[in-house]
Amino acid sequence: MRTSRKMPLVVLAFVLLFDFAAHGQPLQVVNMAIPARSFQMVIYPLAQEKGYMREEGIDQRVIFIAPTTSIQAMLGGDVHFTGAGSSALISVARGNTPLKVVLATNDRVLQWFVTKPEIQSPKDLKGKKVAVTGLAAMATFMLKQTLAKHGLDANKDVTYLDVGANNQLPALLGGGFDAATMSVEQRYVALDKGMKEMFFFGNEVKNSWGTLATTDKLIKENPKIIGGFIRATLKAMRYLRQDKEGTLAAMTKFANVSRQQANRVYDDIIGTFTRNGAVDDETQRNDLAIIRQVINGNETLPNGRGYDFSFALEADAQLNKMGWKP
Repeated sequence: MRTSRKMPLVVLAFVLLFDFAAHGQPLQVVNMAIPARSFQMVIYPLAQEKGYMREEGIDQRVIFIAPTTSIQAMLGGDVHFTGAGSSALISVARGNTPLKVVLATNDRVLQWFVTKPEIQSPKDLKGKKVAVTGLAAMATFMLKQTLAKHGLDANKDVTYLDVGANNQLPALLGGGFDAATMSVEQRYVALDKGMKEMFFFGNEVKNSWGTLATTDKLIKENPKIIGGFIRATLKAMRYLRQDKEGTLAAMTKFANVSRQQANRVYDDIIGTFTRNGAVDDETQRNDLAIIRQVINGNETLPNGRGYDFSFALEADAQLNKMGWKP
């Protein structure tokens, strides 16, 4: 009886001893805020499940928080990283908030423009209504930029109506709208219902998507944890590209979707993931230009004020030097 009561303590002591022996110190708890269960966010729980975070001495805790709340929690010290990098950049541009985007998951925008089947070209959108997630949403400004490129007066020829997050699909299918901006998951349902894909934002604009942000304070005071977290994440991104079956299993569990849907998403967007966790200067400038439109600002923010990809580039170089593969 005594032995059975002591066993859990023995096992716990062994686990703690293993962690200490492997890393020279206990694992450090790191809180990662994720805004949604979207495909590109699967890299974070994947990095934990595959042991990549543990290899860096990190016990990652994934927390689902709305973007604005995650920024507040990060500034308060309760969260170390947020997947809402665009919201962080907006905060930087509006109030010089001490934040940086330190990793870019995708170098193409994962948004689609879907219309009713009778609309054959952008010019057919004149006088039409478009469902968007916000009049000042980044995707809306990207849409205007794209429509202007196709010959429309983006501010006059089309009417944009804010239907709220995740409501674009029912708005379009309900018949009250002629087109809508959509995520990859919404796009599939729309196409299966007979709607028409007009264009993929990733082919129309040169911007990033799915960015990771942290605080200037953490960068200054604990660069080791920044480097370790990003290195583990880059390992997960390499795993994502190399092991489709393992990724699909992780995706179905993380997003609670069918394997068929996970397979469709994977095939559509796997090519959008960055190789080194960074995007070039032009993409950074384009991102900040969109941010300036979102906040209706006049000041041009220098890239260095919003981004610091030095950790990502160094981590990628280290993994390459090691010849690391999943």
